[in-house]
Parts: sequence; structure tokens; C-alpha cells
Amino acid sequence: MPILPADQQPPFAHFLGIRVTHVSPDRVEAELDVRDELVNRNGVLHGGAVMAFADNLGGTGATANLREGQSTTTIESKTNFFAAIPAGEIAKAECTPLHRGRTTMVWQTKVTRADGRLAAIVTQTQLVLDPARK
Repeated sequence: MPILPADQQPPFAHFLGIRVTHVSPDRVEAELDVRDELVNRNGVLHGGAVMAFADNLGGTGATANLREGQSTTTIESKTNFFAAIPAGEIAKAECTPLHRGRTTMVWQTKVTRADGRLAAIVTQTQLVLDPARK
């Protein structure tokens, strides 16, 4: 599969149902319907789904900052959970860079509930893969 530009999402994002609403080198925003297939046994958005949602956005943000021929991969991710998002709601996320270096980037995604309450913060490190630096 070819490397996709930042304004196109990979198949996994489509599988989850992620709707990216904004992409720029400084910010990525998206929404995710909390449907039954994504909830845990308590009827709230599964932690793994939260993490996958944020990981996709961090990768999108990093990709928006890459030069021609570069790609990226997640090498570290940490999630703090604050509030559950029940089935039927829409999870919203905003992903912004904390660091954009030559070899790594660090992105932070804030996931919020419909009422605006912070549900999770995900901080991830993206490795910049550059074929020119072998």
C-alpha cells in the first residue's frame, strides 16, 4: 500500500469510523461516533478505541509535517483516562504538536465528550522515517 498524504486516511481509520474535520501542520481535529461495536462491557467507548482514535490523529499530524519521501510510525504512546464516553455520543478530538523535530515528533490528543468534558489525553511519539538517512 502506498504512503497516504495527511488529507487521506488509512483503511483502519475508515473501519473505526473516524471523521477527520481539520488537518494542518499545527492541528488535527476529528469525530468518532461511539457505536455499539466500539464499546466495552460497561457500554462506554473502549479504551483501546480511544487510543486507536488518538494514534491515527497523531500519525495524521506527523504526516502533515513530513517532507517528500518521509513516512512515520508511532514508537511510544501514553493515555490518561478521565471520563467515560457512553454509546450513542460523539467523541471529539483535537491533536496538536508538542515537539516537531528532525527525527521525532510528539503529539498530544485531547478527547472530549459531547458535553465538553475531557475524557482522555493521549501523548505519543512519532519516529520520522527518512530513506535519505540510512
